[in-house]
Amino acid sequence: MALLLHEQLLAELETAVVADRLVVSPLLDRSQVGPGSIDLRLGTEFIEVERHTEAVIDPYETQSIAATSAENVRFVPLGDSLVLHPGQFVLGSTLEFIRLPAHLGAQVLSRSSWGRLGLLVATAVAVQPGFAGCLTLELVNTGSVPIRLRPGLRVAQLQVWSGDATNSTYSAGGGKYQAPLGPESNKLAWESSELVRLRAIGEQLLGRNNP
Repeated sequence: MALLLHEQLLAELETAVVADRLVVSPLLDRSQVGPGSIDLRLGTEFIEVERHTEAVIDPYETQSIAATSAENVRFVPLGDSLVLHPGQFVLGSTLEFIRLPAHLGAQVLSRSSWGRLGLLVATAVAVQPGFAGCLTLELVNTGSVPIRLRPGLRVAQLQVWSGDATNSTYSAGGGKYQAPLGPESNKLAWESSELVRLRAIGEQLLGRNNP
């Protein structure tokens, strides 16, 4: 794997063959392509995660940690702002639609200028080859004072890595997060079979299934 630098990023964005092209759209300013990453802007939709009264949240027992009813999805138009308080967690997304061809992988990271204010934009940074959609941003204010966020501002950066797809026989197929056009809450409940398997292993280790 090799990190793509400025000229290589531009070349991937302008590849003639659509299936092999890196897509970041809309790219409002060419200066978003930096020395080794592409700046990403904050989108306009947010899922405000409610505080729960339960002592613990088990993502395998519920379809989603974040309530996604209409009243918890907030639209903040360009030119307006959202205040993120210390310790608050909000799901947002990139303004840009991203598509990675099969030979590219990526990481979405906080921009250092925002990180120095205490803003964390991504806790799950990997973007798999073949991904297409708006990237969900896990926005957390780790600082001690509120931060005003404005949709359209550059809050994240995409580092792109090149691999050799010709040597891979793996096909990603369908996943939990396919072509999102806004923020998506977690779908760990879709992995319930994993919990069933772990429970079965636990029973075997305790000897409860032995004759």
